[in-house]
Order: sequence, then C-alpha cells, then structure tokens
Amino acid sequence: METLLPFALLCFTSFFTLTNPLGTMPVFLTMTNGMTEQERRSVLKRATIVAFTTIMVFTFAGQFIFMFFGLSTNGFRIAGGFIIFKIGFDMLQARYTPVKLKNEEIKTYAADISVTPLGIPILCGPGAIANSIVLMQDATSIEMKAIVIGSIAVIYLITFYIMRASTRMVQLIGDTGNNVMMRLMGLILMVIAVECFVGGAKPILIEIFRG
Repeated sequence: METLLPFALLCFTSFFTLTNPLGTMPVFLTMTNGMTEQERRSVLKRATIVAFTTIMVFTFAGQFIFMFFGLSTNGFRIAGGFIIFKIGFDMLQARYTPVKLKNEEIKTYAADISVTPLGIPILCGPGAIANSIVLMQDATSIEMKAIVIGSIAVIYLITFYIMRASTRMVQLIGDTGNNVMMRLMGLILMVIAVECFVGGAKPILIEIFRG
C-alpha cells in the first residue's frame, strides 16, 4: 500500500498534466466555433474515445514495440523525458499550443476534427504515449498495472466532463486563471520529466563506468 499510493499519485498527476484539459479548452472552443452544444458534445465524445483507445493500444503494446525494434527501455525514458520536459516548459511559459490551426483549416477539417487534431495529438500526444509506456514498464505487479489503466480511464473521463463544461469554465476562471493553472501544471510536468530522464540515464551511466 505504501508503494501503490505514491505510484497512483504519479500516474494521475502526470497524465492529467499531459492531457491538459484546462489548457486545451480555448483550443477546443476555437475549433468548434459556430457549432451547437449538441454538435460540440458529439465531437468531444468521439475525440475522447479515439484518444483513450490510442493510448491504451500503446500502453499494452509498448513492450512488444521495444522487442520488435530492439529498443531500450532506458533509452525511451530519456527520449520521453525530453518530450515531456519540452511540453512542461511550454506550459510554464503559458504558450502551450499543441497544434496551430488557421481559420480555413478549421473550416476544412471541422467535420473530422474529433480524430485529428483534437483526439490525436491534442488529447493523446507523444508525451502522454511516452508516459503510458514508461509507467507500464515500471508497474511490477498486477495492482500497479491496474492503477496505470485505471488512471488513464479516470483522466479521460474527467477530461470529457471538463471539456464539456469548457464554455462556462473559461468564462469563470478567465485568461489569468487559465494561465496560472497552466504554469503550475507545467512546473509539475518538468519535475516528472527530470525524474524520467534521470531514471533512464542512471543505469546507462553505471553500465558505462563499469565497462
């Protein structure tokens, strides 16, 4: 139990900051501008399902991908640490913009924005995928693996309801509140990234010095 609680907290906070539903709200509102609430909810529901399905595939298939391509888990931790750190740094600067869309592009792809870019890569980006694979590798017991899967499911459920209430929430917290929340989550994400990087680099360095 003493080990499971910190691991569950790590899973929840890392996935929440990487999914970043609060920071994605303005992007979602921009892309669905002109849609009715029913149409917006339909787009969001499909995007959440696409994002959840994608990350679950990588969560379970991660170890097979490593075996097939002969990749090192520690190397992936280092690469994932860089990706997560970059995302956290952008959030700390309050400039988290996963996808830059022009107005004409929004109109062109409005019918299918639930798959891309909203589902992938905004709600399920490379940082979230890397995090899911690394955490699944760290899960040494059935209970810990269940925590990873459960955390992902809970986070995307929370994301759905937060995004569904995005119109009211953006008006409530305002731009200043949104920026403060984004910077705080960015700082947490950078700390997680450093831990991820060190966790991957340490075994490699020990092996080099021993050799």
